[in-house]
Amino acid sequence: MTPAYSTFKDTRQHYEILDGLRGIAAILVVMFHLLETFALGNHEKQLINHGYLAVDFFFLLSGFVMGYAYDERWDRMSMADFCKRRLIRLHPMIIVGSVIGAFLFYFQDSPAFPGIHDIPVGTLLLTMVIGFTLIPVPPSMDIRGWAEMHPLNGPAWSLFFEYIANILYAVVLRHCNRIILSILTAVAAAALIHLAVTSAQGDVIGGWSVDPVQLRIGFTRLLYPFLAGLLLSRVTKPGNIKNAFLWSGLLLVVMLSMPRIGNSDQHWLNGLYDSLSIVLIFPVVVYLGASGSVEGRLSGVNRFLGRISYPLYIIHYPFIYTFVAWVSKYNITPTMESPGSLITCAAVAAGILAVNITLAWLLVKYYDEPVRKWLTGRFFKSL
Repeated sequence: MTPAYSTFKDTRQHYEILDGLRGIAAILVVMFHLLETFALGNHEKQLINHGYLAVDFFFLLSGFVMGYAYDERWDRMSMADFCKRRLIRLHPMIIVGSVIGAFLFYFQDSPAFPGIHDIPVGTLLLTMVIGFTLIPVPPSMDIRGWAEMHPLNGPAWSLFFEYIANILYAVVLRHCNRIILSILTAVAAAALIHLAVTSAQGDVIGGWSVDPVQLRIGFTRLLYPFLAGLLLSRVTKPGNIKNAFLWSGLLLVVMLSMPRIGNSDQHWLNGLYDSLSIVLIFPVVVYLGASGSVEGRLSGVNRFLGRISYPLYIIHYPFIYTFVAWVSKYNITPTMESPGSLITCAAVAAGILAVNITLAWLLVKYYDEPVRKWLTGRFFKSL
């Protein structure tokens, strides 16, 4: 979900609107996860119902900017250089996300969820350190019990697959011509549509566990959007569309906020919506975003959204764990039948969103960007 071109000094166009779209999607992911608590496990009642599709949008955006940033640089860049650039861009915040996850797990207090009273401190610290590496933990180390490959920071699963995409690009995909890439993209699209319309819940949700079913979901969610984004970067030339930020941003918000399609007897309808959103609409959103420009305050808004997008995404979920544990501990029922609980829960959720945005800004300004700048200077002295 991160810009692939950020560690290069380059005179080519920087797609500020794509930065803004990434930030919008990150905010909607946080809101989606907060509002899952209000749905009480009922997918059909979930507000910002398709917020989970932001991950698929991030994969597509990643493929697009990967091709834009690196396709023409391999004549002067080694494989080692590429790997170092990607580690510098992604890994500082992965470490912070794991630290925040361990910190909040230690202070989590809910009889319904595992906490430090159930898990030895040494096991917690070991899980945190493994989280630094992004290596999935085995089921025996699933200290939270949510069947996550990264139990201290669930969304790190998508960064695990992001690294896989980076490796696939560097080893294989950069050598593929447009015809081969088009064939691979079409096959991946068919696999994605099949997954979505045949899934038990009628969606593409999943990918965060180390088991065959979840790994299939993760690879299927990764391959089409990443391949499509890479292909889009090679076969299209962005146009000059007025109000591109407005139209692309509005379309993205609508697609991620759309209510559940169909009912419990028609899950395939929602699966069709998911797959067509990813296969057809998200490439249009990226093309629109790449085909416009912003000035003045809108330029500042896009830069802000772009800067906080990755930190916001990678740090927010430990706060979701804590929010869910709090709701469980005090047996809070955030429904219209319990207006007091609903208002309290909504106020806390809004506060968590504000805290996460603020923390993301502080981290990017005082940690992520300075660390990446230092590492870039250390390993790429010629830049």
